[in-house]
Amino acid sequence: NHPDYDVDGGRDLDIFDINEGTQTRNSIIGDQYRWPKTIPYYMEDDLEINAKGVILKAFEQYRLKTCIDFKPWSGEENYISIFKGSGCFSSVGNRKVGKQRLSIGTNCDRIATIEHEFLHALGFWHEQSRADRDDYVEIMWDRISEGKEHNFNTYDDTTSSSLGVPYDYGSMMHYSKNAFRNGTEPTIVTKIPAFSDVIGQRMEFSDSDLLKLHRLYNCSSTFLDSCDFERENICGMIQGPGDKADWVRVSTAAGGPSTDYSNMGKCTGSGFFMHFNTGTANTGDTALLESRLVYPKRGYQCLQFFFYNSAGPSDTLKIYVREYDSANPNGALRLIKTIDGSPQELWQLHHVSLDAKKKFRVVFQGAKEGSGPSTGGMSLDDINLSETTCPEFVWRVSNFSDVMDKTPADTPIFSPPFTSKEGYTFQMGLYPSGKAGYPGELSAYAHLVAREGDTGQTWPCPWKQITMMLMDQHPHIQKRMSNQRSVTTDPNMTATDSNQFFWDDPRKVGVEVTDADGSKYFRGPGAGTPVYLTHLRAKSRDFIKGKDAIFLLTMEDVSHLTGVQPPPSVIPTPGTTVATAAPGVCLNVECLNNGVCVVDGGMPECRCDVGDDWWYYGDRCQNKGSIKDKTTLALASSLSVLAAMLIITLVTVVCLKKKYKKRATDDGITMRNAGATC
Repeated sequence: NHPDYDVDGGRDLDIFDINEGTQTRNSIIGDQYRWPKTIPYYMEDDLEINAKGVILKAFEQYRLKTCIDFKPWSGEENYISIFKGSGCFSSVGNRKVGKQRLSIGTNCDRIATIEHEFLHALGFWHEQSRADRDDYVEIMWDRISEGKEHNFNTYDDTTSSSLGVPYDYGSMMHYSKNAFRNGTEPTIVTKIPAFSDVIGQRMEFSDSDLLKLHRLYNCSSTFLDSCDFERENICGMIQGPGDKADWVRVSTAAGGPSTDYSNMGKCTGSGFFMHFNTGTANTGDTALLESRLVYPKRGYQCLQFFFYNSAGPSDTLKIYVREYDSANPNGALRLIKTIDGSPQELWQLHHVSLDAKKKFRVVFQGAKEGSGPSTGGMSLDDINLSETTCPEFVWRVSNFSDVMDKTPADTPIFSPPFTSKEGYTFQMGLYPSGKAGYPGELSAYAHLVAREGDTGQTWPCPWKQITMMLMDQHPHIQKRMSNQRSVTTDPNMTATDSNQFFWDDPRKVGVEVTDADGSKYFRGPGAGTPVYLTHLRAKSRDFIKGKDAIFLLTMEDVSHLTGVQPPPSVIPTPGTTVATAAPGVCLNVECLNNGVCVVDGGMPECRCDVGDDWWYYGDRCQNKGSIKDKTTLALASSLSVLAAMLIITLVTVVCLKKKYKKRATDDGITMRNAGATC
């Protein structure tokens, strides 16, 4: 058995480590250096295969959470060329130089690092370089390593814009407290002490990172759907036609969950989910809950939801898509998956892969199939529909805080073995209290597994990328800051203590182990990192929910990335870029109420702030509107119209009365009430 392999050499590389030197290469530039929303890229031959796979995963996060997309370079004049340099660095913004290089070097192949570098390329600088930096953090200049002081420069409002977004301690563009220190004391001290260990996160985009990106690039959402059922409109979902029962929005269900999954009963007055009561249903009854209409772009989707099954053992939940076209204007149902089995008293995470290519709805059909008694029903919460591929495997670790606190150091726990569609079996090894020498850390490693009698695999295992993600269980997938690391099985890699291939058959290079159920198999050496995530961060956000942690695991074939990305057949034509205005075009434009000046078509333009039920408008964002104002205006308009109609009616009556009175006088007739007496 060979020792585990640390993919980053056991170092917890920080953003400041990998970006060292960037400051001397680039300067903050203006909004006129934006890229198009679809950015051409070229992956150079020297990139590591694992890095190529993680780059593609980073692109998927941009697609999921922003309006930014990426496409292979096909001859555009300006494009990003990704290569393996001495570290990780990028120019800031679109420099209009044709081939703009971005380095993903050794030990840089983690998704947050790559997202960070592409944020630089999109035009963003480090958070602590903001003009208002000193209001929120104090730089301890005497603790900074000699010659590194320039990394803590700030830039005034003429060269760097915060886009009207408050200072963000949680930004993935922020240095950690220990950046470039010359001893053991922090170089950055937060004015609010609680944020001391928040700065420097390298998990995912923060909400403010995304807000700034959306403002700079004028993003509109391309996300399909998400619903936690907190609003009474249940996100536009409808009760389907032809059923005999209904899904009902509740905060607790007799015989079912006592709380929703979104809030777990923590928030008074909130915490709702959808429930189909099978206890009162008759055999054969169904309840249909349908999503709003969805218009796909990619031809594949992932449906994710939490399901609490307290129904009868033969009752089922079926997932359909209702697809619409000219031949089926009312939609045609297509069954995708049936979920059945014995009830379990917990919210379970489910993923369903869809392949809809035309307008559709997702349909949840609860069915009372059996005649046996049922005291509960079926419950749904935290539904997310995205144009992504679903993770293959789910490993749920119960009472995870206790596991972290009570597991001895250097002691691993292992996921069940999972078999990929290519026939290779693997498992995740997790050190809840860290490997030796790494207290307060989660350490994570991927292992290949083989059983006696396994056949059909090629050894050493060629080019399979294993991804281990600790899921942030926030209800909305776009707001999650999950933590993940990937390793790739290089068939040519040898063990550090011998000439044997590291990813060879575990029956040759591994050890025999006995599982809890008594089954035996062989586990190969692990590759991963001793600094997967700190305990402090693991106990933040929604990494642990209902006491449990959820790991999403995949093994994907990346052998296609070993080839050379073909260069475009079209030679770039000079002068195809859109002319931009001078860098100072926004300097004399004042946008009010947190509006942001950007350059559109060579002219300055104020982009105004928008809230859930309010917005600013006008050429300088000087006016404010709201749903309340519109409602008041609409009511006032209606009352004005009603008053005008009433006045017209009264005038008409008076005029007619005078007309007929005059006519009666002319004819010698006196008008009187027909029922009157003298």
